[in-house]
Amino acid sequence: MDDRLLVLSNGHGEDLIALRILEALAARRQGLRPLVLPLVGAGGAYAAAEAAGLLQLVGPRLQLPSGGFSNQSLRGLVADLQAGLPLLSWQQWQRVRAWGQSGRPVLAVGDLLPLLLAWAGGGPFGFIGTPKSDYTWASPPPRGWGASRLADAYHRAKGSEWDPWEWALMGSRRCRLVAVRDALTARGLRRHGVPALAPGNPMMDGLDAAPLPAGISQRQRVLLLAGSRMPEALRNAERLLAVLTHLPDQLAITVLMATGREPDPQQLAPVLQAHGFRSSTPLAPELGPAAPAAIWRRGELELWVGPGRFAAWAGWAEVGLANAGTATEQLTGLGIPALSLPGEGPQFKAGFARRQSRLLGGAVMPCHDAVQLAERLALLLRDPQLRHQLGSQGRRHMGPAGGSAALAALIDQRLLGAG
Repeated sequence: MDDRLLVLSNGHGEDLIALRILEALAARRQGLRPLVLPLVGAGGAYAAAEAAGLLQLVGPRLQLPSGGFSNQSLRGLVADLQAGLPLLSWQQWQRVRAWGQSGRPVLAVGDLLPLLLAWAGGGPFGFIGTPKSDYTWASPPPRGWGASRLADAYHRAKGSEWDPWEWALMGSRRCRLVAVRDALTARGLRRHGVPALAPGNPMMDGLDAAPLPAGISQRQRVLLLAGSRMPEALRNAERLLAVLTHLPDQLAITVLMATGREPDPQQLAPVLQAHGFRSSTPLAPELGPAAPAAIWRRGELELWVGPGRFAAWAGWAEVGLANAGTATEQLTGLGIPALSLPGEGPQFKAGFARRQSRLLGGAVMPCHDAVQLAERLALLLRDPQLRHQLGSQGRRHMGPAGGSAALAALIDQRLLGAG
């Protein structure tokens, strides 16, 4: 078994992106079984692929209290430090250093942390920069949320959201591949001598929707995304569900609540009951993998709960209620506009929501409170032209599917020496 590639990723979204690329790489190079070191969390996104023999998870790993967002909160940073972050980082560097000294390549997926580790390993490496985009300062801020004048001026002066120390790492002679999420960002890096490419966005791969069930085809459909990190995801779910109480009772809406492993249906049950929902009989199993795990009703409002159903359900939605990161980007990339309601974090706070809106060209609109969100949701549901206008911005900023295969080909050629 060929295991001569080490992959670093630093977050749930980055894990998913790396997984898509590795699946495409496995299709090109049979027998390759990369080692994967998740820098944040336990790497649950890789579990099925590891069980199928596509990759091997290696350590050290640790589930940090901040969920990987210690850079957005002093409290989160302190909690991570107390939980053992310094020792974890030291052990991870030792692992990467030992690998790099063997001359085998490293693929870093994420931001500065995996890039720095890959460079510090001393061997050849490639970098897929997932979180940063020049759209976040080149696009106007959402209305009513103010401008980030100092940050915008800083990025404008640089001509890139990436920073000079990151350019230096990407420009290393040992760096054989730099790929970023869009052509605008790649162009900014090339102005600084970094030969960055934008071959496509892996986030848009694997989102083929299941056929729309006849039972909800005549109802309006809203996808609810509360995020994947607990306990924040449960708090987000409570706040987004509260929005539904402000909608007119006569609206026939099916809310598709696609979740990750958590919050699970049992954790959500008391929250739904508190908002007036009553458990209903689940649909027949003919929907297969797209069937909901539970159905709840309150008047004309119907709510489906589905762990792991995002890919199957996303294409059914007309609008999203989304306090999530990667999944929100994927939803708008399908041409479906979204509304968000920032909370206390650690991830989905006001600054994150404003940046996300700019990243996606306004395809996701942050709201100040539940009443404003309900008003905007009602507006989007009755105005298909506005939905199309906003959705087209999301499609343009996210780009088409096919990025995973294109990146796999580049990794095969530049890191693994195909040919």
